[in-house]
Amino acid sequence: MTDLVRPIGPALALLELESIARGMRTADAVVKRAQVRLVRGEPVSPGKYLLLFTGDVAEVEESFQAGVEAAGPGLIDRLFLPGVSDALAAALVRGPQPFVARTLDSVGIVETQTVASALLAADAALKRAEVRLSRIELARGIGGKGYFVVEGSLDMVIEALAGAAAAIEPSLLLTTELIEQPHPELRGPIL
Repeated sequence: MTDLVRPIGPALALLELESIARGMRTADAVVKRAQVRLVRGEPVSPGKYLLLFTGDVAEVEESFQAGVEAAGPGLIDRLFLPGVSDALAAALVRGPQPFVARTLDSVGIVETQTVASALLAADAALKRAEVRLSRIELARGIGGKGYFVVEGSLDMVIEALAGAAAAIEPSLLLTTELIEQPHPELRGPIL
């Protein structure tokens, strides 16, 4: 099976390390342990390494444990998320999508202190309300933080923001913002 047609798994794992070199070694340990798909393995600011992988729950859990062991004391943060939202897993695998012109009813933005909290909050938001994940940014160029943007009807976006906020520790949530009927100028360069 080629990389382009491998299915997205129902589990997602994150390992964030303080060392780029140790991050690469940890990535090797993760993929050697079980059949998982690397979603991201990259240096992020400020000089850390972010490793995301997906696959079947048992496989991801096994690789996650191998990654934790390989990372050792350089492990900054981690997240094992069985039953991950299909929309979140797909967004992480496919990356940014080209802009599609559409009328937006409402937009919600969630900004968190960490990558793990952004993933957990996004997963909760997508499971709680019928919204579309239009953007997710993790650590790169934003000081290790994470943020995501959801769009949908006003009531659904409000519900998604509430779900995101409830899913993580209050100290990890920087802000949630709601934009009702965003101006068309925002649709592309900003949203």
